[in-house]
Amino acid sequence: MKRNISKVVLAYSGGLDTSVILKWLKEKYKCEVIAYVADVGQEEELQGLEQKAKATGADKFYLVDLKEEFVRDFVFPAFKANVVYEAGYLLGTALARPVIAKKQVEIALKENADAVAHGATGKGNDQVRFELTYMALAPHLKVIAPWREWEFQGRTDLIAYAQKTKIPVEATPEKPYSMDRNILHISYEGGILENPWEAPPEDIFKLTVSPQKAPDEPEEIVIGFEKGVPVTVNGESFSPAALLDYLNKIGGRHGIGRLDIVENRFVGIKSRGVYETPGGTILRIAHQALETITMDREVMHLRDSLVSRYAELIYYGFWFSPEREALQAFIDKTQENVTGEVRLKLYKGQCVVLGRRSPCSLYSPELATFETGKGYTPKDAEGFIRLHGLRLQMWHKRRG
Repeated sequence: MKRNISKVVLAYSGGLDTSVILKWLKEKYKCEVIAYVADVGQEEELQGLEQKAKATGADKFYLVDLKEEFVRDFVFPAFKANVVYEAGYLLGTALARPVIAKKQVEIALKENADAVAHGATGKGNDQVRFELTYMALAPHLKVIAPWREWEFQGRTDLIAYAQKTKIPVEATPEKPYSMDRNILHISYEGGILENPWEAPPEDIFKLTVSPQKAPDEPEEIVIGFEKGVPVTVNGESFSPAALLDYLNKIGGRHGIGRLDIVENRFVGIKSRGVYETPGGTILRIAHQALETITMDREVMHLRDSLVSRYAELIYYGFWFSPEREALQAFIDKTQENVTGEVRLKLYKGQCVVLGRRSPCSLYSPELATFETGKGYTPKDAEGFIRLHGLRLQMWHKRRG
């Protein structure tokens, strides 16, 4: 038996999909609709959203600044693991969904809503990410996923509906790709990008200049970390969101952080994604460099063996899961001595490590030198090699 819905909290962006969804919810469910916007770093896209939402039928509007929480509690914990999914995706959208859905649930509970709704398509990953978060945090809430219910077949139908009902949207049949922006990245999918042979048009990029048009002079910066968390740039302290935003601007003007890949969605479909992640790219390179002098070899190798699994959990939507929390506890433990500074050169799309230093460094010049040094006797290596070679000798003899 279908449950009656009297109040819905919609994760609203003001874009094509959620603008149509808002009006569709009012028509189909005859219910109160609360439009909730999570500010995770969309910048100018937030302008005028309250007026637009209410003009489209919203009964109430929330705009919540989640930038600091997003970077502090989601991005930086993941970057402690040098997280990456498949061929280079730094999980910008995947990390944003759980913080957005978490606040959506909080608003639904505060407003005594019956349901939550999202604008994720029936073919994508975001439907899973939103709904697994709802289920983990408030399983009693009804979930409305319009893309799995309504009669519209694609964004062309939505554009036509929006034009017919006078809903103002930026998307047009000539430029129908989907864009998702937050303080970590911008992603572009669909439409003109669905042909993986065609290069993305230069005019889609918003965060980065083309490397060919980047400055002819390199720029050097120094990033400081405390226990795996970036805290300073060139000696100046920043809040988490401010630090990432600052690196986005620096990296963007040098053309750093562009990515064009075909990835495997959780639902089993291959999808072409184009990404801009300038600040995140710089942070990942810097963090890896600092770990090389501060992390024990076996701890590093064990952590690295778990990164692909950890990335999958985030990509698939299991941020609020016992296995992700258990992995996070281990990852946090590995970062206790990842404190220090990394010097980098930014130049025409490249981020190059120039140096690294740490008060917790395990690097010993005396041991590493090719000259005579203390603390290591080369002759000791003879027995070490013989012991490791013993099983190889036996294996070779058995082979005949």
